Amino acid sequence: MSVVAAVTLCLLAAGNEGDSIAMPGGDRGIGFDDLGYSSKLGKVLVPSGATGRVNLVDPKTGAVESISGFSAGAGGGQGHGEGTTSADVGGGFLFASDRTRKTLSGVDLATRKIVATAQLQGGPDYVRWVGPTSEVWVTEPGRKAIEIFRFTSNPAPALTSVASITFPDGPESLVIDATRGRAYTHSWKDTTFAVDLKARAVAATWNNGCQGARGIGLDEPRGWLFVGCDEGQAVSLDVVHGGAKLGAVKTAKGVDIIAYSAALGHLYVPGGDDAQLTTVGVGKAGALTSLGTAPTAPDAHCVATDGAGTAFICDPQHGRVLRIRDPYPASAR
Repeated sequence: MSVVAAVTLCLLAAGNEGDSIAMPGGDRGIGFDDLGYSSKLGKVLVPSGATGRVNLVDPKTGAVESISGFSAGAGGGQGHGEGTTSADVGGGFLFASDRTRKTLSGVDLATRKIVATAQLQGGPDYVRWVGPTSEVWVTEPGRKAIEIFRFTSNPAPALTSVASITFPDGPESLVIDATRGRAYTHSWKDTTFAVDLKARAVAATWNNGCQGARGIGLDEPRGWLFVGCDEGQAVSLDVVHGGAKLGAVKTAKGVDIIAYSAALGHLYVPGGDDAQLTTVGVGKAGALTSLGTAPTAPDAHCVATDGAGTAFICDPQHGRVLRIRDPYPASAR
C-alpha cells in the first residue's frame, strides 16, 4: 500500500469531517449489530438499537432518514441486547427485529410506517428476506433455530410464523443464495450449514476452518461463500463443490459482521478487538489476499458496503458510522 493510501485511510477512519455519520439519538452510544446495504433503496441499513430507529443512510451524501416505532431505552455503546439490531428489504417492505419486545416488524417503504408485527419464539439475531419463497427468516440462537415467517401484503400486510429449523449449535449469521435455493449459516465454532429453502432442512454441513465462526458473505454467481472468524481470519468456501476450502487469510481479531463487494472482488473484515478493518482481495479461484488495514474504533465489529468502493463501519461508543473509501484496485476476477 502506498504512503498516500495509508494516510488517506487513517484520516477517513479517524472520522474527519464528512467521513463519519452520526446516528440520531446516538450521543450516548449505540449497541449496533447487523448492518446492510439495499441496492433497491440505494441506502445503507443501520438498525440503531435502543434509539428505537432503523436509519437509512445515503452512501454518497451521508443524509440519514429514520424509521421509528421500535423499542427505545437507555441504550449505550456496549452490547446490542435492546431495540432493533437487524433489518432487510424485500417485496416493497423493510423487515426488522426488536430484541426488547422479541418481535419482527414489517415496514411499508411507501409510507415508512410499521404495518405488520409478529411475536417471535426466541430472541432475534439476523433478519433476512427470502425472495424465492416470499418469507422472512429470523435466526434465534437461544433456541438454536431459524424461525420462518410467511409474508403476505393482501388484503393487509401480515407476518405468520409457519416453521422452524433447528441446529445443533448456532445459528450464527445468515445469507440467502436464491440461485441455488439455499441459505447458509454457521455454528459458533467451525461448521457451516447449507439449508434448502423449500425443504426447510439442512442439506449439507461443512467444516469452515474457524475456531469461532461469525460473519458471512456470498459471491452468488460464482458460488463462493466467505466466513469471518472471531480469532482473526477470513475463509472462502466453494458451495458448488461440497464446501471445499478455496482460501484463507489472517485479519484483525474480534471479527463479527463482514461485507463483500462483488464489483471489486473485495471482502471487508472489521476486527472489533484490534479496532482495524482488513480489506481482502478475492482472486480468480477464490484465493484470499490481504490488501491492507485501516484503523477504525474500539468494538467496531460490523460493516456494510455499497459495492462501489465505500465501507461503512459501526462505531458503537460514539453512536455513528465511519465511512471508509476503498483505495485498492479491483481484484483479478
